[in-house]
Amino acid sequence: MRKKNQRNAAARVTRPVLSRRYFLQGFGAAAISLPLLEAMCPTMYRRAEAAEAQSPKRFVAACATLGFHTPFLNPSQAGADYELTPYLKILEKHRDYFTVFSGMSHPEQQGDSGHASEMTWLTSAQRPGLAGFRNTVSLDQYFAEKFGAETRYPSLVLSTSGRSMSWTASGVEIPGETSPLRLFRALFMTGSPAEVAQEMRKLERGRSILDTVRDQAKKLEREVGAKDRNKLDEYLSAVRDLESRLQISEGWVNKPKPTTDAKEPRDIADRNDAIGKQRLMYDMIALALQSDSTRNITFQLSGMNAVPTIDGVKNDWHNLSHHGKDPEKIAELQVIEQAEFTAFEEFLSTMRSIEENGRPLLDQTAILFGSNLGNASSHDWHNVPTIVAGGAFRHGKHLAFDEKNNIPLANLFVSLGLHMGLEMDRFGTSTRGGVSGFEVLGS
Repeated sequence: MRKKNQRNAAARVTRPVLSRRYFLQGFGAAAISLPLLEAMCPTMYRRAEAAEAQSPKRFVAACATLGFHTPFLNPSQAGADYELTPYLKILEKHRDYFTVFSGMSHPEQQGDSGHASEMTWLTSAQRPGLAGFRNTVSLDQYFAEKFGAETRYPSLVLSTSGRSMSWTASGVEIPGETSPLRLFRALFMTGSPAEVAQEMRKLERGRSILDTVRDQAKKLEREVGAKDRNKLDEYLSAVRDLESRLQISEGWVNKPKPTTDAKEPRDIADRNDAIGKQRLMYDMIALALQSDSTRNITFQLSGMNAVPTIDGVKNDWHNLSHHGKDPEKIAELQVIEQAEFTAFEEFLSTMRSIEENGRPLLDQTAILFGSNLGNASSHDWHNVPTIVAGGAFRHGKHLAFDEKNNIPLANLFVSLGLHMGLEMDRFGTSTRGGVSGFEVLGS
């Protein structure tokens, strides 16, 4: 049973209020007046027009790397009148808030291992891990490039294992944060003036180091052959990514963080309590979105080569996922996956309980929930399990596409980009436009 002291979501969060004196001093221009900003006048939030204010759009992507047993997930009927499957029954009260997809996948996902498609779930790059492979930008990092500077964190990359679904434009994996405690402190704990100054010095030192590295690489570029120059170009692209991140971070160091009445969480000590870790991180995700610390989050739900701490489970999770159609293994696997769906249902309930401008936070947040494997038992990357909840879509349907001739999963990424307010027509291996029948409301 979940511990009460680990419940942090749906807490009261207060965003910082700026005075004119603070803002002007921050830029060293006390003689220059500023226009009246919303952050300087908290009563604005209580005025009648606040109910009509435009809330920012958010995006969350959560990937279960050992897949889901799709016969327990995908309905046999398409459309709005589908019969709930065992896993969808867990989400029943949110039926009008999500859409189920089948018949979707990224093309050419055979890689150097059966699990290589983890790397490309949010990128759609082909032949992961094989000779010559270079990953492309993941959807969340594409979003971060477009609007990430609007929040303290352009994106949050979270994980239960340290791996992640997030890749930079230069094809570098971003490590996943596994500690809810560290995340909570990063979101809400403000350091002393000395600590803030030290953080700024670290960022400036990082910029100086990158300047030196870039200059040395450019000198070397004139002395090497064409292949090495291509490698150096990739390296310099990664340096530019880091420079952009440092610049954004510097801009936020001296700005106040939001406050919350949520209690500081305690990291889960049991390394095999996979579901407890998922639940606690979902709580942190809700707090991060509610406080507008970020609008862009990925969460890798890694399986494990161990027995998860779940009643009724006695065998190794990875082994159960490779069930070979053994009914006893499938029954035990179902216990694990039902627990995952229960944790996800609780997250959706939390997102519906948080109000922003008179509407549930879920209405502004598109949540992609699924896996890179359609059948983990055979490492099959076709027909991947996919749900989208929340956001600016008309839900309540099962959109079923051809199981033998899948449509590109990246088409859905285009639809998600449109939800975020971006003018997108393609992403990765998508065809032109988003998913037919899954249009943004009002478009």
